[in-house]
Amino acid sequence: MADVISVIKIYPKDLLSDFTELVNKISSNLPSRYKILRYETEDLAYGYKTLRLFIVFPEETEGGTEEIENILRGLDEVEEIEVELVTRVF
Repeated sequence: MADVISVIKIYPKDLLSDFTELVNKISSNLPSRYKILRYETEDLAYGYKTLRLFIVFPEETEGGTEEIENILRGLDEVEEIEVELVTRVF
């Protein structure tokens, strides 16, 4: 079976300059079938940055990105999320 990669943009509640702690918290809250492949930040406006996560998981995962979305929305540091891309990888 193939894997799926999802690109998810995270809007934090507060201004952050270092996202390492947030990425580590997200990683520790994800079930083992999800792997953060990489992450990057994006300047939005007036010092506010967003976090873009590249998450790989098995194609047969029931519900697609729903579980990831619910986990991310459940974190206190996260204001909003946006799924930018979901695609199959081999």
